[in-house]
Amino acid sequence: MPKALDAARAAAEDAGGYVGDETTTRDGEGHEQTRVVRRVPAGRYDQVLTALQGTGTLVERTARAQDVTDQVVDVDSRIRSQRASVARVRALMDKADDLSEVVRLEGELSRREADLESLLAQQASLKDRTRLATITLSLSEKPADDKAGAHDEPGFTDALGGGMDVFATLVRWLVLALGALLPFAVTAAVLLLVWLRLVRPRLPPPSPVRTRRHPSSSPFTPPAAPCP
Repeated sequence: MPKALDAARAAAEDAGGYVGDETTTRDGEGHEQTRVVRRVPAGRYDQVLTALQGTGTLVERTARAQDVTDQVVDVDSRIRSQRASVARVRALMDKADDLSEVVRLEGELSRREADLESLLAQQASLKDRTRLATITLSLSEKPADDKAGAHDEPGFTDALGGGMDVFATLVRWLVLALGALLPFAVTAAVLLLVWLRLVRPRLPPPSPVRTRRHPSSSPFTPPAAPCP
């Protein structure tokens, strides 16, 4: 990450910009995170972004533009009016003879001069925003464990974790299937209970089946022979 910071500083300085803010923090695992704010001329904004592309792996990029032309015109007009107001109060002070009137005019002059200074500060800020572009660069140090384990083959713990994930997925699908079948199972159980408790006892008992013998099926007894 130090090389990326040096490249970011050099890109801003080469474009005629400067460092607006730079903050570096360290998390609980010892990884550094740096937030760098660069102010560069608006005409060289794209040049600086191109120079920053090789400083590391790009994770997210957001560009935003804001038109402040109307604000600049409004502030310039208010400054002219406020300067004229201050000049009028000063002219009245030069003509005032009463002490109380002088004190009142001094208070009014102080208030109008404070408003004028506020407008001048807004004007300077707007001119700075139109002349310079702001680039905020967030750099984070890649954890060493990720670098070392990027090409490691999966071990027993990886396989065990994958198996547990598959098992948990299977159980979840089984639970969903049982939940889908539960209404049908309850309905079938209720119908079976109604059949056994209410319908079946009221049915007439089945008639016994009688077996009829065919005449040809009776045993044949031959006639007795006459006695001599």
